[in-house]
Amino acid sequence: MKHRIVVLGAGYAGAYAAGTLARRLSPEGTEVTVVNAESDFVQRLRLHQLAAGQEIDAPRLADVFAGTGIRLRLARVTAVDPERRIVAVADADGGGELGYDTLVYALGSHGDDRGVPGVAEHAFDVAARPSALRLRERLDSLEKLGEGVNVLVVGDGLTGIETATEIAESRPRLSVTLVARGELGAQLSAGARSHLRQTCDRLGVTVLEHTSVEAVEETRVLCADGTALAADATVWTAGFAVSSIAAAGGLEVTENGRIVVDRTMRSLSHPDVYAVGDSGYVIGDNGRPLPMSCASAGYTGRQAVDAIVGRLTGGKIANTKLEYPGNHISLGRQDGILQLVDAEGQAKPKYMGGRKAARIKAGIVRMSLWATSHPTFGLPKRKHHLATAPKTSAAEKAVA
Repeated sequence: MKHRIVVLGAGYAGAYAAGTLARRLSPEGTEVTVVNAESDFVQRLRLHQLAAGQEIDAPRLADVFAGTGIRLRLARVTAVDPERRIVAVADADGGGELGYDTLVYALGSHGDDRGVPGVAEHAFDVAARPSALRLRERLDSLEKLGEGVNVLVVGDGLTGIETATEIAESRPRLSVTLVARGELGAQLSAGARSHLRQTCDRLGVTVLEHTSVEAVEETRVLCADGTALAADATVWTAGFAVSSIAAAGGLEVTENGRIVVDRTMRSLSHPDVYAVGDSGYVIGDNGRPLPMSCASAGYTGRQAVDAIVGRLTGGKIANTKLEYPGNHISLGRQDGILQLVDAEGQAKPKYMGGRKAARIKAGIVRMSLWATSHPTFGLPKRKHHLATAPKTSAAEKAVA
């Protein structure tokens, strides 16, 4: 019987892991199945552009995995039972169950309402393709109303900054306000913060710092200081959260539901499960947790693949670097910031801003799409056969 590898999610981490596993492992002994709710690959890095009115590529996953031997199951994951090694899914035909021997959990993250009343009912977000399209439709309708329409972006993280500046540049008839809980760009160097503020001024983005939102209503948001801010559309970008599926299934998770893994992305509680991308709680080489990001997805996906191939074939498991080099921020299509960080995750004094930074960010996005669309590029043609018994260390036996 073949060793069944099931990959949940086909985002940056999941698509890469699935394609690479299928290329490196012989189909004589393994079969790889990908479960994903959408038929296309979603460029999450560019969903703020989609919401702003731009068109972005969405390659069909069937084309991405063509020739790899991967089985694609278009369905929504509803539950994971790691004791029985079963995944429950729902689709147009009612769904069913998939058995696995090795599970790669790559379900990513979604917008986090942080328990603020009214966010779920009244706010928009750019955390997923459907919600970004809903925001796009809303902005289309608001533009027809003319001047004086208010778009409020809540959240001063990178997603909020990119969303506010993108909308302001693409839709100059709309008045855009960015609500920051603390200082705008606090994670950046002094020079980069100054560049960000100047860009917001140039694009007409009003910035409200040290402002906490306590409730969202249909046409306004209520702040902790009693202020009410008018909003024809409120865009919520105040953080990300992961699905409760892993926790509900009994996997060891953090307080916010991310799967706790070892250096090879293997679940500490269930060694047949690997978590990659936003779903995993990963300690980087600097001793700090890796942030939810595309860069982290690449590193963790590569490490999980190396570990799975090594254990199944009895080979050596290489350690992939686990680091976060810095922030690449787009400020519309003609401006950007590249901010490198040191080993402690703190911003270095020097930064790059302007059109060159924007071109580099655009290149990074194109490269990420290309690499995801060609998951087997550059890999050796020889496929590895499974060992008689997968390699297991004494420590791993103890966990099992």
